[in-house]
Formats: sequence, structure tokens, C-alpha cells
Amino acid sequence: MISRLSVAHLVNKGFADVNDTRLYYEILGRGHPLVLVHGFTLSTKMWDDQFEVFAKRFKVIRYDVRGFGKSALPTVGKEYSSTKDLKALLNQLGMNYAYVIGLSMGGSIALEFALEYPESTKALVLVDSMLGGFRDFSKTRIKIKESLEKAAKVSVDTAKDVWRSCALFKPAFEKPDVAFRLTQMISDYSGWHFANTDPDRSLGPPAIERLQEITVPTLIIVGERDIPDCHRIADILSKRIQNSQRITLKGAGHMSNMETPSEYNEAVLSFLANV
Repeated sequence: MISRLSVAHLVNKGFADVNDTRLYYEILGRGHPLVLVHGFTLSTKMWDDQFEVFAKRFKVIRYDVRGFGKSALPTVGKEYSSTKDLKALLNQLGMNYAYVIGLSMGGSIALEFALEYPESTKALVLVDSMLGGFRDFSKTRIKIKESLEKAAKVSVDTAKDVWRSCALFKPAFEKPDVAFRLTQMISDYSGWHFANTDPDRSLGPPAIERLQEITVPTLIIVGERDIPDCHRIADILSKRIQNSQRITLKGAGHMSNMETPSEYNEAVLSFLANV
């Protein structure tokens, strides 16, 4: 049996200088490339329960999106594209295609990557995903946005406190181990997006108007206890993406991969086994 210490020595980690930025990445395993895209204010660490497990079957790449984790911050007023960053990263790592998995903000990036680079996307897993162009916000989502904007005017630390305590993370914070890990990631986050307007350029027309273009096998996962918006988005995705299937993880909230990792991993691996 390989110990976690031994596995750590097998991880290929580094920084890729692409698109006038620097992205941190980690690679483990062999086989078909599989890339993991994290959520807002988080980092590669949110995939700790998946990284080694998935690496037993795939070459897994997890990375910090521009502005998060160990990756470089955006430049104020200078447009960039998270999907183009991901494509450039894969190119530099010598990978022309991948299975793409994203959670929340990462789901939105994964979705737009599939639309912009269909030839490079062999399967898509959208977890508690956001969706470009979605505007049918619930009272819960509106309250989160307004509270964050108000807190950000006070300080970045105040915004972090409000973010940690919002409805998105309520189920996760009921689990002490998950709460500890989330608190650490949010504390380590620079807070850049709370103090600046992100010049990340979204697709035009927005993703919500182009879902019928996605033809690759797609798995849509949503936590049973996630906020109403994520369930509405999952409904839209499952109805408009033809080659898709939807799974609701019982008892899980927005951070379903961290809250119910065994069930999450089983769902994803079972799906990919049939791609």
C-alpha cells in the first residue's frame, strides 16, 4: 500500500507561465487527462478527497484559477479569460483534451470551456454549478450578493466573514472536518475579488443561450441541500444539454464533493467508466 507521504513524492507540481499570468498546478496518475476546477475563494485543496482517488484511473490535473490559491492575481482593468487560461495550461502540459470537472464557479468555467473548445472536452461534470447568463436569482442568492457587497466596503476580512457564514456553506459547516478545511482556504484567499472588479471575460452570447451546442457526455450533480439557484440551474442544464444525466446527492449542500466524498466519487467514476 502506498502511503500519503509516498503519493506526495509522485505529484508533479509547478507553475505554468501562460497568457501573461502564472498558474499553479498539480498532476498525479496516468491515463486519460482529467482536470478539476475549484470554486470561488477556494483552491486545489478543495479536491483533496478526489485527487488521489481519481488518479488511480486517470491523469488528474488540479490547478488554481487566476486570482486564487497560489496562482497570480488578475491585473485591474486588463481583460482575460479563465477558459483561455485553462486551455493554455493544458497545452503547456502537453494535453490536447481532457475530462473537465468543475464545482460552482469552476462548473461555469468548465461549461464555457466545453463551449469554446469542444474538441478538447471529452466529458463534462458540472457540480453545484453556476451558469453564465442565469438571472433568475432567488432571495437567498440576492441576500448573499447584497451582504457581500456591503461587507466588502468595510474590509476584505469582513467580506470573508460574511462569505463563510452564508447559506452556501451552511451544510458544509455542520461537518467539523469540512468546516476546518473551508475556513483555512477562505482565510488563505487574498480577497482580491472583494476589493476589485474582475475583468474575466465571459462568453458572448452567454452560456445559458448555447447549452444545446454541448454534445459530449455530461453529468450534472447537485447537493440536495444546495440553495434554490443551483437546483434551478441544474434543471436548465439537464433539460438543454441533450447527452446529459442528473444526480442529486442526498444530504449534501453546495460543497457536495467535500461533504459526501464517497457518494460523490462513486457517482463521477461510474459516469466516466461509461464514457
